[in-house]
Parts: sequence; structure tokens; C-alpha cells
Amino acid sequence: MSISNVLPRLIRLRDAPSYLGMDRHRFNEAVRPNLIEIPIGTQGVAFDRLDLDAWVDDYKQCSGRPAAINRSMDRWDENERQGFKSVGSSGSLTRRSSDADFAKALVLATSKRPKNILQGVLKK
Repeated sequence: MSISNVLPRLIRLRDAPSYLGMDRHRFNEAVRPNLIEIPIGTQGVAFDRLDLDAWVDDYKQCSGRPAAINRSMDRWDENERQGFKSVGSSGSLTRRSSDADFAKALVLATSKRPKNILQGVLKK
């Protein structure tokens, strides 16, 4: 004897976002205004599973990306897409620094500067 899983036709409000695979806030903003609410009992609200499926189909039709078969399967050619033809090797500099440039930068970085600009103004 086999047991078949029967999906319920009505899905309660607390379960509807997880049925669609989204959080409750996104469900309340994007999906709930487009569905018919079915009252269950005094406080319960449910949605028709077929309406939820139809919303997903409509959303997929409007916002989905095309299938991979329709997209170009060409590999990304970095040299063509960069906007320039000469591409340096990875990790290489575009301009060689000289020892003099390095020494100049070192002096600028290690030179003593006034700690506070206001010190010079207060001493006057």
C-alpha cells in the first residue's frame, strides 16, 4: 500500500510565504495584495494554492530570466570586453617606479609635520 502526499487546496497565511519560498514581509508587500483572502474560522486567513501557483507563473513570466539555452554560451573574452586591447599580466605594474621616486615618497611619509595646525596660530 502506497501513501500519496495530498497537498491542501487552502494554505494558511502563516504558511503561504514559505510555500512560495520568500519571507513574510516580501509576501505581504508583493503577493498578498494580488490574491483573494479566504476567511477560515473567526481569525484565520488562507489562500488558494492554485492562486499562489498562478501568481508565481505570472511573476516568472514578467520578471524571470531566459533559459540558459537561449543565452549565449560563449565564454567571456576579457581582452575584447575591457575596452582596450593591451592587457598587462596579472600583478604587474603599468609604470616602473625608480629608486628616486621611492626615496622621495619615503621622505614625505616620514617627515615631521605639525601635530596641530592651531599650534602655529596660537604661538603668534
